[in-house]
Amino acid sequence: MSEALVQRDIPDAPAPGESYLTAGTGLASWLLTTDHKRIALLYMAAITFFFFLGGAGAVAMRIELFTPQADLLSDDAYNRAFTFHGVLMVWFFLLPSIPNILGNFLLPLMIGAQDLAFPRLNLLSWYIFITAGGLAIYTLLAGGVDTGWTFYTPLSTAFANGHVLAAAAAVFIAGFSTIATAVNFIATVHLLRAPGMTWFRLPLFVWAIYATSIVMVLATPVLAMVLLLIFAERAFGIPIFDPLRGGDPILFQHLFWFYSHPAVYIMVLPSFGVISELIACYARRRVFGYSFMVYAILWIALVGFLVWGHHMFVSGQSMLANLAFSFLSFVVAVPSAIKVFNWTATLYRGQIIFDAPMIYALGFVGLFTIGGLTGLFLASIPVDVHVTDTYFVVAHFHYIMVGGAVSALYGGLAFWWPKITGRLYPEGWARFAAVMMFFGFSFTFFPMFVMGFLGMPRRYHVYVPEFQVWHVLASSGAVVLAAAYLLPMGYFAWSLVWGKRATANPWEATGLEWQTASPPPAENFATPPVVTQAPYDYHPEHSGPPAIERAAQRPQGHQP
Repeated sequence: MSEALVQRDIPDAPAPGESYLTAGTGLASWLLTTDHKRIALLYMAAITFFFFLGGAGAVAMRIELFTPQADLLSDDAYNRAFTFHGVLMVWFFLLPSIPNILGNFLLPLMIGAQDLAFPRLNLLSWYIFITAGGLAIYTLLAGGVDTGWTFYTPLSTAFANGHVLAAAAAVFIAGFSTIATAVNFIATVHLLRAPGMTWFRLPLFVWAIYATSIVMVLATPVLAMVLLLIFAERAFGIPIFDPLRGGDPILFQHLFWFYSHPAVYIMVLPSFGVISELIACYARRRVFGYSFMVYAILWIALVGFLVWGHHMFVSGQSMLANLAFSFLSFVVAVPSAIKVFNWTATLYRGQIIFDAPMIYALGFVGLFTIGGLTGLFLASIPVDVHVTDTYFVVAHFHYIMVGGAVSALYGGLAFWWPKITGRLYPEGWARFAAVMMFFGFSFTFFPMFVMGFLGMPRRYHVYVPEFQVWHVLASSGAVVLAAAYLLPMGYFAWSLVWGKRATANPWEATGLEWQTASPPPAENFATPPVVTQAPYDYHPEHSGPPAIERAAQRPQGHQP
């Protein structure tokens, strides 16, 4: 793949200096755009829709669980509700949210490129994603699925009711969008970096997106294969997982979790990149141990492929396999601990500014640390056997995947919103929403650790009355959390009309994305940047942009 081939795929740009938002205002100009920034906004609209639609399933479950009896949903309806919630939230929100929204918008800007390597492939990936999402919504309208988001066999192949094949097809199609986006990101980082942008001058957000893209390319085909095997057995009766005919249902778990545990890092690694950018900016310090942070990101991406068996301690594995996977699960926690330590060291003696993005970042560190520490409990075989299939597991993965990833997404949106839209939002409301999200999340999910340890099984909507107090706490916290999720939608929308106009660099940050106008021109940079220093050039006597050179003088009157 040559650089010439990459450049030929970039369409002609609009008039120099014209904002990407005003470079064509008709609906067709958006639906046929190849501008990575506009495609990021298309993803934002779609992913936000799926987020709140999947959240509606969670609302139904929390209302049902307010009392010990089945007051709202039948057994079958409850199964379909949590399946739909899981499918939408995992594959149509958590996995694509930060890479497809913030990654799409920021990656070329952060490395000084005009666009992604393959703009037309980028647009195609959005259409594939929309097609998959439409098929997922069809499964809800047609009656839903009752297998759970994991599609475990033999339930999904022989006993499940509903549109299993349609739901599996939706996830299968979404995988093509994931792979296309990942290939585009990898090619862009390799081929389109600005002069002087060496590998160890890349921002940590770029490293995180790059490592995530590698995981996407390597892991997603495994999910595609296992979904095809479900289709083969359910549609054509081929005995792949049916033990009565020589199949092996445990084989499904091995294949599914070989994909799904690395998929956790598809959700979390981009969050690490976002949080690194926020903490460095609002502590006004270089990221402590930059090279260690890079190696920790790559370590997580590699070792994450070796720990899938800790999901199967009670599935009939040999004790030797259980011990090996337990050890590796402790090992993969080391780079995550390095990142938390380095963030803390970056904050130490920093000139900390408690704006909304920083509050989101600190909330992320707290929630992720709780999720990571409880992950060590689940890596321990005796504890895992005790809490398997209880609410302890539900709380753990929500702390990691939802508490962590959503806090990072909202923090990233707050940080880069002036760059995306050219407008400033009301800071007071944003701080309030950030604090509310942390406490609302904790009130929702921390009680689940207690009830899970006491033996409350997950996926049950009828339970003994002793657990009601914990469910009432969780459901009450969910109301606060829902308000925290909705509030930013209000003040972001308000800012589009009444918000003050943002300067090119309102936070005095150091990344290349802040060295162009807000919002950026269609071609990203009026003149190509040349990088001369390492990232995060913050120090007490100079909090401004890094030392970069321009290939030519800026046009007169151009906003830097």
